[in-house]
Amino acid sequence: MATYTTEIASDQIASDNPIHQRLLQAYYLAKPYIKGSLLELGCGEGRGVELLSDLAESYIGLDKIQEVIDRLKGKYPDLTFEQAVFPPFQKLDDNSFDSIVSFQVIEHVKQDEAFLKEIHRVLKPGGTAVLTTPNIKKTLTRNPWHIREYTASELTTLAKKYFDDVEMKGVGGNDKVWTYYKENKTSVEKITRFDIFNLQYRLPASILRIPYDILNRVNRNKLNTANTGLVAEINYSDYIMVDNADEALDLFLVLKK
Repeated sequence: MATYTTEIASDQIASDNPIHQRLLQAYYLAKPYIKGSLLELGCGEGRGVELLSDLAESYIGLDKIQEVIDRLKGKYPDLTFEQAVFPPFQKLDDNSFDSIVSFQVIEHVKQDEAFLKEIHRVLKPGGTAVLTTPNIKKTLTRNPWHIREYTASELTTLAKKYFDDVEMKGVGGNDKVWTYYKENKTSVEKITRFDIFNLQYRLPASILRIPYDILNRVNRNKLNTANTGLVAEINYSDYIMVDNADEALDLFLVLKK
């Protein structure tokens, strides 16, 4: 079994369920955009590989963690997985993919402009790329694993440097989702009230990662043991596409070439 930080939500850890379902729903919402040759940038543990690869004629998944890639190669021998640190996308030709997906990745990429430029380069004319990333307006605290987060307007402006057809939507939720969000926000605020010097925004990310992960896990476990049943009940279908990305948990960006 893999070792998970709270940054890599697991379907094997009960307290991660709301995050896992939120990430899984991105794959369901992307299904209408998938055709032909498919590239997944940052495939991770393979959360949605089966969902999307069945809709494509071919699938290539890239991820920086070799252990993950080796495991996916064994699990899906008919698909292609490669270890890669990007951008650029080494060995990928111009105009070579009909569909590209990349979920919760761009916030980890230092060269975000180069990342979008490379997506445009390898996407075929008429092709579609779908990206998700957290909406900074709904972020409860600094995540030291993220290089940066975006507003809908910021990411739209960035994408329009390379794509003429840019559509910004969002992933929101029903009452169950927002109840969990409010409970989480209250719990996080009880922890961060002790940060009177605002150290979470002043200290280097490398110093914050271990305490962030410990406190995040404690917080998720606390919410899971609150006996409300909410953590276990939330399903991917409780997360829904919304038109107003400013009010969403995640930005859902659709790019067409």
